[in-house]
Amino acid sequence: MDLKAFKNSVFPIQGKLFRFAKTMLQNEEEAEDAVQEAFLKLWQNRQSLNTYRSVEALAVIITKNLCLDRLKSSRYKRTVSADQIDTDKAQASPYENMEMSDHATIVRHIMSRLPEQQRMIIHLRDVEEYSFEEIEKITGMCLNNIRVTLSRARKSVREAFMKIDAYGN
Repeated sequence: MDLKAFKNSVFPIQGKLFRFAKTMLQNEEEAEDAVQEAFLKLWQNRQSLNTYRSVEALAVIITKNLCLDRLKSSRYKRTVSADQIDTDKAQASPYENMEMSDHATIVRHIMSRLPEQQRMIIHLRDVEEYSFEEIEKITGMCLNNIRVTLSRARKSVREAFMKIDAYGN
């Protein structure tokens, strides 16, 4: 694979890889480093990339493994980023914008406390909007396990959110 083909197949997924790594690592700088390292690995193996059915799935797997390595390392310190979700300010009142922002922060916090596998699958499906087949390739899990894990993750997030939201009322 030459430079042009590499750029055309790998660079467009940089944003997805970054969001995925950021979800796993909960740290922008660590996520950037993981994506950079994944790109380096892909570049080093560029001659064999044509043998894979999906370069995107391979890139996500490499990024996932690098993130897991970082989480397991003794020097890694988990910090929570305070980034905010963009809201449509033209259609919502300032109160509604603040409420949506608060809800998004609560959901992100709840998701960050999920077990690693649940957090990864809910992010891939609900944030990155991957199909179940793509998630199956990325995680190596069977389709039924993915559906069960996703269902449990959503239920955990919903119950925790409802508990917090009910407490405020």
